[in-house]
Amino acid sequence: MQVEAWLTRAARRAPDRIAVETPERAVSYRELDRLAGAGARELGVPTGSRVAIALAPGLDFVIALHACLRAGAVAVPVDLRDPTPAGAPSSDAVVEAPLSCRGPALAGVGHELSASALIVRTSGTSAEPKEVPLTYGNFLWSAIGSAVALGLDPAERWLCTLPLVHVGGLSIILRSAIYGTTAVVHERFEPDAALDALMTREITLVSVVATTLRRLLDAGLAHPPALRCALAGGGPVPEGLLESARRVGVAVCQTYGLTEACSQVATQTPGERGVDSGPRLFCTRVALAPDGEILVSGPTLSPAVAGGVLATGDLGELGADGSLRVSGRRADTIISGGENVSPSEVEAALEEHPAVLEAGVYGVADERWGEAVHAVVVARSAVSEAELRAHCAARLAGFKVPKRIGFAQRLARTESGKLQRGRLAVDGGEPTS
Repeated sequence: MQVEAWLTRAARRAPDRIAVETPERAVSYRELDRLAGAGARELGVPTGSRVAIALAPGLDFVIALHACLRAGAVAVPVDLRDPTPAGAPSSDAVVEAPLSCRGPALAGVGHELSASALIVRTSGTSAEPKEVPLTYGNFLWSAIGSAVALGLDPAERWLCTLPLVHVGGLSIILRSAIYGTTAVVHERFEPDAALDALMTREITLVSVVATTLRRLLDAGLAHPPALRCALAGGGPVPEGLLESARRVGVAVCQTYGLTEACSQVATQTPGERGVDSGPRLFCTRVALAPDGEILVSGPTLSPAVAGGVLATGDLGELGADGSLRVSGRRADTIISGGENVSPSEVEAALEEHPAVLEAGVYGVADERWGEAVHAVVVARSAVSEAELRAHCAARLAGFKVPKRIGFAQRLARTESGKLQRGRLAVDGGEPTS
């Protein structure tokens, strides 16, 4: 099935509306449509070609992305921080400098929903990153499902400080084009710049992870005038952090998603106050395997998923109302003395302590327990290991209390803010062999 090209449709229906805004410049849908058309002709690649985009997040990246879609090419975003970037060597063309977009525009011919639009890399928090093809249909269904969950205002202004090499950031760009709304794009997350945008630039939605939400609150975010919700993904948000946000008028909608499912799988609606990830998107199906592993299917799923059912590797529970609560990664589960321990539960307990900025929990081989629960914390003020163990003992079963708690200046995270659990032993000063 073919649909009208998203950018062409937005330019026809709202030509003067701002399509993309960066700290340096804003462009309307009319101008972005012209730039993408000229960029597509400049690319000069056949339909179906793979085009690596090796540009920093910003307007030039967005133009190159839309130029690829206009040309019928498959865009392959490249992580510039990777010393051996994937995508470029196996691509038919590489965009390493901004397109000039000075020539005549290539007319849009529509999007075939079954065709690949992008090849996106997973974040690689628990395994080696892999390339995932996502179709126009995947992005369209994801955008519709997200709009049903969050609501949609024609004046939406979605702040994106996420990397544009992963699906979270890319989805903001493409959803905005599908909706004909505004994407406000920052090259990276900087607390002061993001805070200023939220307080002065009429931002209605922002995508965050727990770490960036905490940094915004620490920077003074309170009662942002236009914000409908902060969409929090990339892992569980501690209940104490949710309450801190709500106390200062920041509504948080938790979400659970994966690259292979084109971002969101389950999302809270604005105003929900639970600690779960909300109900599944209306177009997405969620089930649990006998061991509690979350299984996802539906039209947002990458065609690369064999059998049409994604075994996520995540563990969860489904409430009576259909809300999904994610308890952690199956591979991360610590088995201590024959009991299962969810690292995220212990992390949440540690982060309830006022002296703890963030925490990471992992298992270490132990002759007595099989695995021992260890933790690493980043402290915001002076606190001892004994104090933190006592704090956990008052909140957790004894077998869940960390046997050892180390301290670090920072915890290793991916560019999108996800905890790299495999690095915690190094962060905590433990030997790795």
